[in-house]
Amino acid sequence: MRPYFINEALNKAINDYLISRDKEESILYNSFLVVVIRMLINIYGELDIINPYQTKNEKAFDDNLMKYGATKEAIDNFKRTLDGYYQIDKRNAHSVRREYNPYFIDVQKLLIDFFTLKRINYGLTSSDSKDFFDLLYTPGTSNVLRLSDNYLNAENEYEVAEYFKESYKVVPKVKEEEKKDLFSFDVYKYFNISIADISKMSKEEVTKLNNQIYTSLDISSTAVNKDYLLKEKIKELTSPKPAMTTGNGYVDILLVMSIIVTGIMVVVIFGSLIL
Repeated sequence: MRPYFINEALNKAINDYLISRDKEESILYNSFLVVVIRMLINIYGELDIINPYQTKNEKAFDDNLMKYGATKEAIDNFKRTLDGYYQIDKRNAHSVRREYNPYFIDVQKLLIDFFTLKRINYGLTSSDSKDFFDLLYTPGTSNVLRLSDNYLNAENEYEVAEYFKESYKVVPKVKEEEKKDLFSFDVYKYFNISIADISKMSKEEVTKLNNQIYTSLDISSTAVNKDYLLKEKIKELTSPKPAMTTGNGYVDILLVMSIIVTGIMVVVIFGSLIL
């Protein structure tokens, strides 16, 4: 069994992040490997990056990085490239003559590619873009350590900034016929289907799933008011039942009628006793 998670670079990067995340002004928190993790967290969220590390689940890590459209090959390339950076960086730390590290730029370009996939497939706010861009090693970063590292490691200190700018020329291209006809979240939630599951399905797969849901609820997929029927059925299934109910409408009516009749008899008997 390997003593590290995936490879040396990722293992050290995530471990260093966990050690320094409460010390935002520290050198470690602003070191390249940790900033890479921070960029991944900016794209995917902390749980998707940290949980696989803590559970030693390498497949979950890969799956999380592919959820916005990245291929397995791209993820493997990212892992190799980051480890390549780390190996050269270790040699430079123990050498008088500094070796040029091309992976410094390559890692950031791959991260920009991941960020772009999320942007074009799921959309982002201008604030999201600004936060991610500021983590990159560019002349425009607000962090002095990243600014100096960029001048030290990049042959062209504007290369990453220019690559990020070029990435914005890739715009979302969602054809009308490719849009998915989705139910409300409550419907899928009732059937234990997550939004993440839906996002991985094609338009045809979603249509098939929706028809299966209609069928399971005894609703005709060709009914004019099928959306209304679906909404009412889900409301009925998810609403708490009254304490005095059998779940069967006809039986419930008989139950209520028997209670009413019993009540009338009690009143009549009680009244006759008083008189």
